Amino acid sequence: MGMKTQERSSRNIVLVTGLSGAGKASILRMLEDLDYEVVDNPPLDLFDALVTRSGSRLAIGVDVRSRGFESHRIVDLLTLARREPGCLVQLVFATADYDVLLRRFTATRRRHPLAGEGGVRPALEQEAGLLEPLRALADLVVDTSDLPLPDLRQMIEARFSAGVGTMLSVALMSFAYPAGLPREADIVLDARFLRNPHYDEALRPHTGLDADVAEHVKADPFYRPFYEHVLGLVQTVLPRFAQEGKKYVTIAVGCSGGRHRSVTVVEALAQDLAADPMIGELRAPVMVLHRELARNGLTSCRWAVPPVGGSS
Repeated sequence: MGMKTQERSSRNIVLVTGLSGAGKASILRMLEDLDYEVVDNPPLDLFDALVTRSGSRLAIGVDVRSRGFESHRIVDLLTLARREPGCLVQLVFATADYDVLLRRFTATRRRHPLAGEGGVRPALEQEAGLLEPLRALADLVVDTSDLPLPDLRQMIEARFSAGVGTMLSVALMSFAYPAGLPREADIVLDARFLRNPHYDEALRPHTGLDADVAEHVKADPFYRPFYEHVLGLVQTVLPRFAQEGKKYVTIAVGCSGGRHRSVTVVEALAQDLAADPMIGELRAPVMVLHRELARNGLTSCRWAVPPVGGSS
């Protein structure tokens, strides 16, 4: 295919921020396990010194507790850091639904750093407003609302320890539209027009992981032309994303329940990408996540194509 080789950065810097209780500390611990030097909540006056004097891997945690915190100031610091020669700077934003965060604060009895007489929810809303400029610039938005810690770890490992020579990490995700669009999605595809196994009583309890459901969906005469267009789109854009220096891409496929049609399409994509020489040329790991199935404890993240030097 003639892909040009992408120059590897000599220093990798990850800035981790997000809503309180959404998992920033967990992400930092996971990065520390990946041999990142971790500094949590340093005064912003030290940010430039940390970046310019860092080793090959540095993770910095920043939130509203950081001394001198102002979103526009962090944006300026990020812009300057990205101009450093041989330095790849990435911004990770952790978030979760307010109701989930409220339950977490109740369970841990922690105090929200902005909480006053109004309680936690107004503090969360205020915090979200303060952090919105950073969320808009994030390279990766991680929604931990229903994400178990092992799955969060696998997601972080997929992004930040993908292996030597990796150009691009790919995530394939199925989801249900009524539960909301995945915040991290780069490409969203709608499979709701396909034949729905939900209306077949024998198939309803099963999922797109089961052969009978997949066969039912694929028997729809519109499935094949739709799928071929989707596969062609993915095969077209992934090399271009890599050429442009994009490090991660999440391709999300949705349907009404996130159990049948979207799962079938994602599984087909995973199988075809695993066999595609382009993926080998890109040295791209491919991760599969069925969001609604995971929320119901039916499945977990897995590798369709494991990281270079990683395990399957």
